[in-house]
Amino acid sequence: MNIVFDCRYTRIDRHDGISRYTASLVEELGRLHPVTMLISDHRQLDMLPTLPWQLVSAPTSVREPLVALTVNKLRPDVVFTPMQTMGSWGRKYKLLLTVHDLIYYRNRTPPRDLAAPIRLLWRLYHLAWWPQRMLLNRADGVVTVSETTKSLIAEHNLTHREVTVVPNAAGVAAEEVPDAAAERTRPDTLRLVYMGSFMPYKNVETLVRAAALLPGSELHLMSRLSDAEQRRLGALAPQATVVFHNGASDAEYQEALRGATALVTASLDEGFGIPLVEAMTAGTPIIVSDIPIFKEIGGDAALYFSPMSPDELVAAVAVLREPGEWERRSAAGLEQAARFTWTGSAERLLALLRRTAGSGR
Repeated sequence: MNIVFDCRYTRIDRHDGISRYTASLVEELGRLHPVTMLISDHRQLDMLPTLPWQLVSAPTSVREPLVALTVNKLRPDVVFTPMQTMGSWGRKYKLLLTVHDLIYYRNRTPPRDLAAPIRLLWRLYHLAWWPQRMLLNRADGVVTVSETTKSLIAEHNLTHREVTVVPNAAGVAAEEVPDAAAERTRPDTLRLVYMGSFMPYKNVETLVRAAALLPGSELHLMSRLSDAEQRRLGALAPQATVVFHNGASDAEYQEALRGATALVTASLDEGFGIPLVEAMTAGTPIIVSDIPIFKEIGGDAALYFSPMSPDELVAAVAVLREPGEWERRSAAGLEQAARFTWTGSAERLLALLRRTAGSGR
């Protein structure tokens, strides 16, 4: 079976969610079966495993609708892409597309790093369901990252193709986390860590307002943020101690987690929640929005609050400070995080690739 894996969504400098999903999944899949990667920039190879590769046009190129004509030359039996927009006109292979979430149908502000014409097309694409249906039904199968998103795909009747869950996992494998994670005790300081973007639906404002209600606390915002946004968030609650890391390496992020009272997020919508798994893998309790996807990922290990209520977040922090509760949640998180591994996800994907390659068109 000749497998081609679309790695063109891999970032150049550091991973975002889809980039990490791509790099981690193709690395584990490559341990199980020969794989050829598609890239669109040689610099992507620095973020990818050492596997055979082929350079093709970028997924944002005007040539994307006809990219299959180039991929055909590799004579693949099946192609997997971690997005749902890969061009398929003229393909001579089986194709699996991925839907991570349906967030942008409810929150139509596109990622800021896209070019203006792409942002416009992004908005138009998400005005109706039919473009998504058309793309997904042209494929031979659909992958998503959570049971929650799978249910939403069915609810909106987005495809009549089989939908298979291939979950995300932690950016750092459990075996790479210090053994001390299994024996951690509650830190003396009250530090809350947030890892993620600052898109409107992420609702970081609730975290800042909650920090203002927790005397002596620190809220650490790990991701990159413009000076204007830093000033805006800081002005929401001047009495809060907000630490802007403006981007952190994996090592810096792990260090922040190991010193944190909890990882927090007030997001209104998600397709998965990688930071939740990363925190639990490090033995750090999580306090998260009471939304279905976080219930799926956090299980009984997490503490939940209404995402628009800073007071409920403060109350959840108080629960963690009860005798023995932090340690209990830390141990439960380690157990919950073990459900999500890249090896397990790669095994699921390989089984799907084999079924797809062996099925009729």
